[in-house]
Amino acid sequence: MTLAQRSQRKQLARRVPPMLRRPDAAGEITPDQVADARKDLGRHLAKWRASAGLRQVDLANLIRYSRSQIANVEVGRTSTTRRFWQNADTALGAYGALLAVFDQAHALARDFHAQTDQARDRERQQAVPPSAPPTFGGAACQGGGERYGPAVVGRWTAREVRALREALRMTVGTFAEHLGTAIAAVSGWEHPTTPATPTLEAQSVLDQALTLADSYFKARFRVLLDNPDTPIPGAYDRPDT
Repeated sequence: MTLAQRSQRKQLARRVPPMLRRPDAAGEITPDQVADARKDLGRHLAKWRASAGLRQVDLANLIRYSRSQIANVEVGRTSTTRRFWQNADTALGAYGALLAVFDQAHALARDFHAQTDQARDRERQQAVPPSAPPTFGGAACQGGGERYGPAVVGRWTAREVRALREALRMTVGTFAEHLGTAIAAVSGWEHPTTPATPTLEAQSVLDQALTLADSYFKARFRVLLDNPDTPIPGAYDRPDT
């Protein structure tokens, strides 16, 4: 890339507009706004990729994701993890622009899920007296939410990792791709006898994956961790993608 091209891309990165929030009449974030934010995020990726003269498969090879993952992100079907956007931002020379748009979309989705959890918590509190939230191994479900409150993991262990993967209905390979990590890493975290503890960076990636999951998958995650003495089922254990 020439000096002039670098300068042009830096100027383009500075012109990325902030993602506007338009609350509805009740002052709340709507599902359509979250979906639109994902689509806008995908359009930014497609724009920077095209500007770099790359096909989806070219970008996939550069950042070690599949072409289908790139395609899904560009149409707004998923926003994936922050690591994906860090890698894409660097590979495309976006000078932080892509990462900034992701952070805005992520914050919007996080606030929407918190808003949804709080609304459901208010509904349940009207029907059932509040009780202390239970703790499942390394996972503590605290605050409001559907049944036990928002799914919050204090420390990711093999049980929590497996529960999240099974809740998302993903194989080991698909889950690894979703997180932007190696299949061997996921297998190591879930090892039945000598599991490896996820690094601090991996713990953060797992936190993001849980935060960005839809309420339905969060509810499945809670149910799978409901009884600490019951093994997490292995319906999606096969390693292929």
